[in-house]
Amino acid sequence: MDAAHCYLEGNADAVEFCPHEPHANLLAASTYTLQEGDLPSRSGSVYLFDVEHSRLNLLHKVDTTGVFDIRWSRGGGGSLALAQADADGCLRIYKVDDTEDKGYCLREVAGEKISSSMCLYHDWDQSSTSIVVGLSDGSASVVSLTDSNLETVQEWKGHDFEVWTASFDLNNPSLVYTGSDDCKFSCWDIRDNPGDNRVFQNSKAHTMGVCCVSPSPSEPYSVFTGSYDETLRVWDTRSVSRPVNEVSVSLGGGVWRIKHHPSVRGVVLAACMHNGFAVVKVGGGKGEVMENYSKHESLAYGADWYKGKDQKRSLVATCSFYDKLLRLWKPETAFEI
Repeated sequence: MDAAHCYLEGNADAVEFCPHEPHANLLAASTYTLQEGDLPSRSGSVYLFDVEHSRLNLLHKVDTTGVFDIRWSRGGGGSLALAQADADGCLRIYKVDDTEDKGYCLREVAGEKISSSMCLYHDWDQSSTSIVVGLSDGSASVVSLTDSNLETVQEWKGHDFEVWTASFDLNNPSLVYTGSDDCKFSCWDIRDNPGDNRVFQNSKAHTMGVCCVSPSPSEPYSVFTGSYDETLRVWDTRSVSRPVNEVSVSLGGGVWRIKHHPSVRGVVLAACMHNGFAVVKVGGGKGEVMENYSKHESLAYGADWYKGKDQKRSLVATCSFYDKLLRLWKPETAFEI
């Protein structure tokens, strides 16, 4: 069920619903556009929309460099912040202002160049005081945020190629998961030098690069991975020396993003690059595709669930790259919430 759509001014690559009430109606989207030539440049924008009544009302747009990833804070201490990882190797933090004359807008409160490589992906810890960043040179960094100051506290080279994804464990703040173009899925203990504290590494399961690592918010030992090899995998990390591969689901396209349903256990939304988007149900040692959404005509990159408490039916935002398209839609599957 299509609800709304609009075209962005650049190649659309990420969307994120705000997870915090009373701002759950806010949706952020970002773009990345490469200007080729003798002096190539990368440009992008971050958009802020209001999705009340399942419509897309543009509130504010920030022009910046090419953006690879955006992520709302987890809300530690009641803070509301949006982080941006970009092609200039910078991490930027925006706060949402609500003024009488301008309404909602994004205001940059912190920005730091953390690498000469590109920042490809990032994730907040549960307290929203640290951010882990995956870098294009095979490294990962942990950056602390204190009073609008960003400081790199750790950096280690754990992979041979681009680190497309890096995520904190949701229950143990000392553990970080990474996935890379080198086909390796790794876990690191960041309490000391993480380069020397690799908890595990699997280099055999994924036959192509690892694009996404997404810990389950409802199952403490369950971690989902997505890969260019078109397979969604679910891992049980209790066997830390060698994680047990519980479930594999073929989705017919590279699995670029995995987003867990905010209230239905085992249901995820997957962005499948050349094969649109899929809603997948995992449980009981098996997985199944509940429905596909194929109304984008380009690379399926950005995807997220609406997280408001008043949802009567799930709402999804998705975006695709070359056609610059952002869509709101409602899955046909009826979930028991």
